[in-house]
Amino acid sequence: MNRDFDICVIGSGAGAGPIIWILAKAGYSVVVLEKGPYLQTKDFFKDERNCCLRGNYKPDLRDEPQIVVEKDDNDHWHARNTYRSGIDFWNGNIVGGSSNFMSGFFHRLKPVDFHLRSTFGPVKGANVADWPIRYEDLEPYYTKVESIIGVSGRIIKHPYQEPRSTPDFPYPPTREHPVSELIDKAGQALGYHPMPTPRAILPYNALGRDACSYSGYCGAYGCATGAKGSSRAALIDQAVATGRVQVRPYSMVKRIKTNSSGNITAVEYLTKEGQTKQVDAHIYVVACQAVETSRLLLNSTGAKYENGLANRNGQVGKNLLFAGGGGGSGRLVYSKMSPEKAKRLKVFGPFINRALQDWYVIDDPDFGPPQKGGTIDFLLMHPNPVVRATRQIYGENGLIWGKPLKRKLERDFIDSRFIKIEAFCDWMPIDDCNITLDAKTRDKWDLPVARVRIGYHMQNVQVGWYLASRGAKVLREMGAENVVSFASSKPPTNLMAGGCRFGTDPDTSVLDADCRSHEIDNLFVSDGSFMPTGGSVPYTWTIYANSFRVADKILAQLGGEKQRSSRRQNS
Repeated sequence: MNRDFDICVIGSGAGAGPIIWILAKAGYSVVVLEKGPYLQTKDFFKDERNCCLRGNYKPDLRDEPQIVVEKDDNDHWHARNTYRSGIDFWNGNIVGGSSNFMSGFFHRLKPVDFHLRSTFGPVKGANVADWPIRYEDLEPYYTKVESIIGVSGRIIKHPYQEPRSTPDFPYPPTREHPVSELIDKAGQALGYHPMPTPRAILPYNALGRDACSYSGYCGAYGCATGAKGSSRAALIDQAVATGRVQVRPYSMVKRIKTNSSGNITAVEYLTKEGQTKQVDAHIYVVACQAVETSRLLLNSTGAKYENGLANRNGQVGKNLLFAGGGGGSGRLVYSKMSPEKAKRLKVFGPFINRALQDWYVIDDPDFGPPQKGGTIDFLLMHPNPVVRATRQIYGENGLIWGKPLKRKLERDFIDSRFIKIEAFCDWMPIDDCNITLDAKTRDKWDLPVARVRIGYHMQNVQVGWYLASRGAKVLREMGAENVVSFASSKPPTNLMAGGCRFGTDPDTSVLDADCRSHEIDNLFVSDGSFMPTGGSVPYTWTIYANSFRVADKILAQLGGEKQRSSRRQNS
């Protein structure tokens, strides 16, 4: 049967880019349906209003709200429209998705992350499950990401280093801020093992992209040089250059259509002008980020799929994951140090690039039996001036203005440097953290919107407190003032996974070990939705690695690389 394309990919972020890149280079035709625009490196600039205050890379919440359901302090559940609350789970609706705006903190998972239940046993109230693959299965793909995406760093010997097939990263670390030395000395004095943080950022021109410009504006901003390894800059642009990839921006996928036999017949989508179109393929890949991937599958009902595509067992949308953990900060005061030291610390642009993984597994009798811990990253306070200044307008007795406000702004902007800690731990998968369709609210395309229930497990908070307090000790040892640390039950809006977990049992998982639907052999899900547990690091590197792995599975299902003659014909 003739098809429009060999592969149809819905979404274009970290879970999509490797599949698009691998299959295009192997000679196959690929269509990419992305609801946002196709921006290029030249389109990104460091504008706080455009990026962070007006949310121009996200949908208008009046047109595309979500419904967020959470508990109050009295254990009552409340649902709020995100247009009213202003808090949403949209992340980068452009080609390349949220990978355009990541900070690029790239930590691998460790072997223990693949068998948490077997190692630590069940957790009461949580749906912890072992992965159907091992670290050894994913390790070659972590390595592949390092060279193709471009990961910079430096391997040092420490007790918590995961196994590697290569001795070091292919690119040296990006320039490091002098604060890194203070963290090294403080951490070592406490008996800890500070380690360089790998970054998906190029330190020099390579891979057809320019080096980091060290502007100081990285996380939440698109990269103006292409140094950041976004799916668009590192993979999709190259794939398009083969002539075998069509990227169709402003294409909002309504549903995946199926026939009476349960086979996929087409993907139905809306153009920018509101026209309904269809496309079909031999293989279909969904990679819309966790919330929207589940929403699309749930909206794709059919004769064989009354409850949504790949959802006969009712598992689509279940076990949604975020990043658990905590945070904190401390203030280094220039006026209390020597002029020479203050001058060094005032340098603007380089990264700290330091982390601690001493408690990736917590074996502390005072905390309880051994259990999974996490990662602590150190970073400079984001330089966004409007946001930073806005934080200063309150004093102990409410709003301040005039000279008191001026003095407070001077202290924050001129006489000090704030160092942040971010602690990452596993977000326990639970029944009360999930995605469904809202029965009443529809978006501008008349589609039911996602209803995101964000319950949490207390273990997230307990481990977060433990980690954040260790990071705070380092800040105090450095001589920082006003050190605070905390944990939060609130999920970060930019770190999400789960909803379509993979596994060997079709009754309890949506996907098989290859991230193929248990129900439909030509449907794959390749974003972070596949993860049964999230590990204790940001997800992007693992999503990239798994997407390269899934690309190989799809390639094998298609029969391997196309013949050279076919490639020339399709070029």
